[in-house]
Amino acid sequence: MSEPVALNVAIDLSGPRDPLGNGMALLASTLQRLGGVGVVRFRSEEHDEGETDVDLQGARIWRALWHRSRGRRIDTMLPPVDVIHFAGLATAPTRETSVVISVDDLRPLRDDAHDRQRVAQLKRSVKRGAQLVASSRSALLELQRSLSLSREEVVIVAPPVAWDQQVVGGVDLVVNITGRTDEFLSLSPALVAIARRREARVVVLASSEAALRIKQSGEDVDVHSRRHASDVLQRARAVVHLSDGARFPSFAIAALGAGVPTCATATPVNRELLDGAAMIVDDSDVDFFVGAVEDLWENEPRRSVLSAAGRDRSVDFSPEVAAGSYRALYEDVVRRRDRT
Repeated sequence: MSEPVALNVAIDLSGPRDPLGNGMALLASTLQRLGGVGVVRFRSEEHDEGETDVDLQGARIWRALWHRSRGRRIDTMLPPVDVIHFAGLATAPTRETSVVISVDDLRPLRDDAHDRQRVAQLKRSVKRGAQLVASSRSALLELQRSLSLSREEVVIVAPPVAWDQQVVGGVDLVVNITGRTDEFLSLSPALVAIARRREARVVVLASSEAALRIKQSGEDVDVHSRRHASDVLQRARAVVHLSDGARFPSFAIAALGAGVPTCATATPVNRELLDGAAMIVDDSDVDFFVGAVEDLWENEPRRSVLSAAGRDRSVDFSPEVAAGSYRALYEDVVRRRDRT
C-alpha cells in the first residue's frame, strides 16, 4: 500500500528554465512517486509548459502584480493545500497558506542589477512569513546580505538534477556559459585550437543574447540554445562550466553524473558544490585556464579519477534526495505555522 498523504503541496511549474528540463515538474513527480505528499501542479505564468492539475482562472489579470508579491491571494484560486511552493518570478500573496520560495537566480539581487523589483518582492514575501530557500550555502549568504535577512529566514535545499546515462566515447569540447560571455570570447581562440588539434569541435550552450554575440564574433564554434543541453551532453568528452556563480550549476552536475570530466570557474558556489569532483580553475589567467582544459582532455588518469568522483557527487543532487529534503522542509514549515 502507498504511504498515506501527510500533507498537500501546490507546486508552481513556472520555475527557472533548467537546461535539462523543468525542475519543479521533476520535484512534483518525484514527491508523488515517493508517497506521503499530495501534489497539486499549477502555473503562475501564462506561457510556461508542463501538465497542470489546476487552471488558475483569471490569473492573467493578476500576474503583473504577483511579480511584486501583490494582487489576488492565490490560495483562493487553488484547492486547499498546506504549502504553496514558488520557484519563478511570481510570488503571489496568500490568505492563510504557508509559502516556500526557491530563489535560484541571484543576478536580480546584485548591486549592479538594473531592476531591484525582485529585492522588494522577496522582502515583502518574507515579511508575510514566506520561507526562502537557497540552493547552496554560498547562495544563502548572498541572499542574506542582499535582503538583510536573519539566518532562519533562509534555508538550504538543492534542486533536483536528473541524469542517469553514462556518456562513453564523447567527442566534443562542451562549454556551458552562464554570465561569462566576455570571458568565453577571450578563451575561445585557444579552446578552438585545442579542439582542432584533436579533430574535435567546441560546442557552446548559451542564452539567446550570448549566442548572438558569439555568432557575431565569427569564432568557429557550434552554438546551441539551452533546450538542446541533453543532446549536447551526450556527445561531450569534456565540459567547461563558465559561470558567474549566480545560478545553481545543474548542467555541470549532470555532466558529473554522466561521468564527463568537468572544469568550472572558481566561484564560491562552484567551489562549494563541485570541488573534488571537478577541476576548479580561475578564468582570469587565460593561459592557465586553457592549460587546465587541455589537461582535462588529455590526462587519462585524471579523467578517470574525475569521472568516478563526479558520479559519486551527483548522487547528492538526485531527485530522490531533493524530494526528501523538500518534504522535510514542508513539514517543518507547517509545524512552525501550527505553533503560532
